[in-house]
Amino acid sequence: MTVDTQNRFPYRDLIINIAIPLIIGVTASLFTEPEIKGWYLSLNKPVFNPPNWLFAPVWTTIYVLIGIAAFRVWRKRESTSAFKNTIVVYAIQLVLNFSWSIVFFGMHQVLGAFLVIVTLWISILVNMYFFGKYSRTASWLLLPYLLWVSFASTLNLAIYLLNR
Repeated sequence: MTVDTQNRFPYRDLIINIAIPLIIGVTASLFTEPEIKGWYLSLNKPVFNPPNWLFAPVWTTIYVLIGIAAFRVWRKRESTSAFKNTIVVYAIQLVLNFSWSIVFFGMHQVLGAFLVIVTLWISILVNMYFFGKYSRTASWLLLPYLLWVSFASTLNLAIYLLNR
């Protein structure tokens, strides 16, 4: 008798795919959190800067959506170069997401962080395109991420301009 390990815990892959961006977000917050009440508080910020408490729930929601999108693509995985490229694009986007916190909060490089976030924005678009080859829903699930990073890019640029 064979055991079907895929059906023993059918939500395993979903949980793993959601956990990956959440772990990245939690790890990035280790660079962010200590700087909020110190360095970040000392910066001049534009009038459209949201309250600090808003960032955690927004990012948590976005990370969950990213994970669900990745899961929808992962379910259609195949041994092709196209799928491997999709995973590489996804990984690059996650690395850029993580890098922004290090550059902005960890290194206090506001202009450098702006360059990272613009690259991140482009990588999200590319990620949406690649995910769309496997699941239109997965691609659309990344739209809130793209919109939030668009806003965050504007905020990052405004902070740079106000503090140079």
